[in-house]
Amino acid sequence: AAIADRRTRPTLSVRIRIRSHTTPKTPATTSPTQSPLPLQKDRNNLYLTTMEDDPTDESPYIQLISAENHSIYLSRRIALQVDTLRAMLEGNFRESEEGVIRFPDMSSSALEKVVRYLHYKDRYSNCASRIPEFSIEPEEALELLVAASYLNC
Repeated sequence: AAIADRRTRPTLSVRIRIRSHTTPKTPATTSPTQSPLPLQKDRNNLYLTTMEDDPTDESPYIQLISAENHSIYLSRRIALQVDTLRAMLEGNFRESEEGVIRFPDMSSSALEKVVRYLHYKDRYSNCASRIPEFSIEPEEALELLVAASYLNC
């Protein structure tokens, strides 16, 4: 039954780019991995592509930087749905001027999962049909609980 559900799930794709600040920037893509949100990945970058956040779209993105110094680009529209991020982006903070938010205590994997969840929440918050499961591995749970508590999301 779980396999059948996975095949019939609606797909959502999101554009995220993780870039290490210490490695060369050479984007190249390979085939997507199996996940709720399809990934395209190379050595330095992680991409998730979405219809809502088309890279040719003029909507601005903000940059989230993890503890490992990786960058994830998130649509400002989605970021403004999170109370903590909204306060940083709309207040008199450095983040509002630069469009960059640093998370020195959050790993890249946790930050990526949080961004995936924000896109999932945005996509399915007003959905009338069956909402697919957002899976979290047990080993990720504690770190994600701390991140969600900090971000209030």
